[in-house]
Amino acid sequence: MLDGFPTGVAEQLKSYVYRLIDPRNGETFYVGKGIGNRIFAHVRASIDDAEPGDKLSRIHQIHAAGFEVAHVIHRHGMNETTAYEVESALIDAYPGLTNIASGAGSEFGAMHAQEIVNRYQATPAEFVHRLLLINVNRSAEDASLYDATRYAWKISPAKARKAEFVLAVRHGMIIDAFTATDWLPAERNHFPEFEPVSGRYAFIGERASEEIRRLYVNKRVPDEYRKRGAANPIRYINIR
Repeated sequence: MLDGFPTGVAEQLKSYVYRLIDPRNGETFYVGKGIGNRIFAHVRASIDDAEPGDKLSRIHQIHAAGFEVAHVIHRHGMNETTAYEVESALIDAYPGLTNIASGAGSEFGAMHAQEIVNRYQATPAEFVHRLLLINVNRSAEDASLYDATRYAWKISPAKARKAEFVLAVRHGMIIDAFTATDWLPAERNHFPEFEPVSGRYAFIGERASEEIRRLYVNKRVPDEYRKRGAANPIRYINIR
């Protein structure tokens, strides 16, 4: 099994976008971008039993069945900005991925024509509270939006706890609002219903009041808070 590029090959690839494929059914289960030997890092992490989560659980299952993960480089020879855009487009194209984040520029991603109209005709929100905005990916359509919003993020828990409300965002539109009572490590003792994810946090809370939801939900994130190509799914508003 190839577990790294020969000397001199990785440098020629520059930035690239890759897919991890389950050979048991041909399904792409993860899309990523990287340089060097990044494409092979996930399998090495699973072997070392590091950072267990949906992606690494899938890799464990593949190995337990006697197979190896298939690695495909989808596009290479790019600069980093272009690679982010390609990664985001591929994440849109493969539903059911184990990716936690939706990719850079996801607010410009795949939408139905009516969604495009709704977004660009929507009233921009006026942010008058301390807020935490979280971009949720398309998998939230098939699961609880509350769960998709609260679990599991690489954040500053100190800053997150200052937020009065957490807003779920998809394609630049605010689709729901929640109140977080606490942020805790994404570990099994705190969240037994989820796979633990090392180094990440999740919140316990509830849907925000109707007053707050009327203020923010179905409104557009103002242009000044959006940066094309930004990869971080977390944005702090009025929080320092």
